[in-house]
Amino acid sequence: MAISRRQSLKAIAAAGAMRAVPVRAAARAAAKPIRLIALDIGGTLIQDHGEVPQCMQGALAAGGIQVSFAEIADWRGASKREMVRHFVALRVKTGIDRGALTTAIYKDFVARANAAYADVQPIAGAKDAIGLLRSKGFLLATTTGFDRQLNDFIFERLAWRGLFDATVASDEVADGRPAPYMLFHAMELTRVNDVAEVIAVGDTPLDLQAAANAGVRGMIGVYSGAASEERLRKEPHTHILASVAQLPALLAAEFAN
Repeated sequence: MAISRRQSLKAIAAAGAMRAVPVRAAARAAAKPIRLIALDIGGTLIQDHGEVPQCMQGALAAGGIQVSFAEIADWRGASKREMVRHFVALRVKTGIDRGALTTAIYKDFVARANAAYADVQPIAGAKDAIGLLRSKGFLLATTTGFDRQLNDFIFERLAWRGLFDATVASDEVADGRPAPYMLFHAMELTRVNDVAEVIAVGDTPLDLQAAANAGVRGMIGVYSGAASEERLRKEPHTHILASVAQLPALLAAEFAN
């Protein structure tokens, strides 16, 4: 029986979970200083009020595809373009140009998301945490399931351009989460070549799965966004925090250089 891309990515995530503990132990034994902190955006750095599921459901419905919020929830943190492609392939019969429909629905989603994030606000304490981490000399990067256009729109609204050493969008890698490629690309852009020097922070199970698949030293979940603390604890992780505002204190206590 053929294995779907989604099943394949779940298998990758499962493999990452199984090897997370020995990778973590080896990384800790190396006792290298943390150099790079890679942060998710939606729900981790900016407030999440369900904008993405609402915009996605609306765009899919306008394209003739009915999808529940529960189905969308499984894709939180993933590439939004891949999410559209998945539901088009799942629900649309042959004989219809799926590529054209995917493009049209995704364009509608981006327009809806741009409107929804017009008054985007950061997570409480996020900007202060970023400033403190920068002052300590850490390299900071962002990774996101948004594409480059939406990523830049949000950063323009927040006046965050130049705040990070690297930003990686889902349309700039071969596969989004739970594949580790965005984290590896962030390492490439910041010239950090050892996963033992990297921490990844995110608010979804896919964020933690991607971190495990990358084998980074810190896999930190925050329940300020899409997933609850209970849900995040089911994934491979090193720490679970209420929000990114607690990250500087954790780094000082647990990852002191």
